[in-house]
Amino acid sequence: MPGFPIARRTKRVLLGLIGSPIGHSAAPAMHEAAARAAGMDLHYHLIEVAGAGSDDLAAMLDGVRRLGFSGINVTFPYKEAVVPLLDALSPEAKAMGAVNTVVAREGGLTGYNTDATGFATAYRAMNRQDGESPVAIIGTGGVGKAIGFALASCGVRTLRLFDVDRAKAQALAGQLGRSASVAIAASVEDAVTGAAGIVNGTPIGMLPNRDNPVPAGLIQPSQWVADAVYHPLWTPLLIAARNAGATVMTGRELSINQAVDAFALFTGVAPADGAIAEAFDQALAAQETKDHAA
Repeated sequence: MPGFPIARRTKRVLLGLIGSPIGHSAAPAMHEAAARAAGMDLHYHLIEVAGAGSDDLAAMLDGVRRLGFSGINVTFPYKEAVVPLLDALSPEAKAMGAVNTVVAREGGLTGYNTDATGFATAYRAMNRQDGESPVAIIGTGGVGKAIGFALASCGVRTLRLFDVDRAKAQALAGQLGRSASVAIAASVEDAVTGAAGIVNGTPIGMLPNRDNPVPAGLIQPSQWVADAVYHPLWTPLLIAARNAGATVMTGRELSINQAVDAFALFTGVAPADGAIAEAFDQALAAQETKDHAA
């Protein structure tokens, strides 16, 4: 009507995260902050289900299809289990057999892996040129797979893999194919001794666990050490690495970078500079305050 402003409809987006445990996740804060900066109305819902089997996951994914979700993130321990339940996979996610981002479009679900792209961004920011120098990956589940592919994409040509489930490490070695020379280590010590870098791809060190996946005495000042865990930000592994004089990459970088890439996939919009990082830092500070009060 003349004389009245035309109301602009705010784009509404529904996202979620499937995994366990996820009560500490910074994902809701990161995605909702990015949406506010983009003028969107976004709700991010935590879907914490422990011990979900294939039928349970299929039912949850069917809900994503039917209930108007734009997509979901998937975290431990379901990054591999959801793969056969999706309608399509990006070439990268198909190659590694692990998904952390699922986009819903017209009733179909497509899986992506922004852990891989996010870790690659974090690795490049360190300005490393490891080349033929070996990098050790401890844990070859969902995030460990993504890290292996990320390092290979960044020019790391020699990887050492250790997993208590040797078959998992062997599977990743096969998936990496000719993109890197891969050795399966018999122990953590064999994996990290003489390595240029060490990456923890296990949940060891995530609160309430306070274990270290790598004995502190094995870490050398010449090495770089990264952890996929960010709750707490300074895990026992990273504290030991800092004390040893090694270069340290916390889980902050991976978490922020993968969220940036996932948000763009979910919404078709690149998040505003700094919005996701600022939200992560605020969420982490609030969680640490809560942890200390407990």
